[in-house]
Amino acid sequence: MKPIPMLWICALALVVLPACSLAHSKIPGKEPEKATAEAPKLIGRIASIPADKRFVLIQSYGTGKIEAGTILTTRGPDERTANLVTTGESLGQFTAADVQSGLLGEGDAVYSRHIPNPAAPATAAPTAAEPAENQEPTVPEPALKK
Repeated sequence: MKPIPMLWICALALVVLPACSLAHSKIPGKEPEKATAEAPKLIGRIASIPADKRFVLIQSYGTGKIEAGTILTTRGPDERTANLVTTGESLGQFTAADVQSGLLGEGDAVYSRHIPNPAAPATAAPTAAEPAENQEPTVPEPALKK
């Protein structure tokens, strides 16, 4: 019987050992966390840009209302992009948005990425700097010199 060359033993170890670590990576009964990122959604187009170019009117494709403060992005020909923030003003299918940065033109596509609002933070107990309601602030007494 011929001895097995050390090279074949090393090659076999390189294949088998990583496979063993993958077999134990899942914990039974525990699902991996799902990614919450969503792809940007096409919501409308730039309908008009007033002369001052500080805000734009967006013509929505859907019937949903765009909340105030929603961050939007635009994409136009020649890799032109811009960032917008909605003002909350809308009339029918048109919504106003302030231009934050970038270059845009009429007809550019407008995209939104839905990011759910985080849970409201729990109210903390008032600190010494902020007295609680219905409680008068305390004033420290001056130290007496001897």
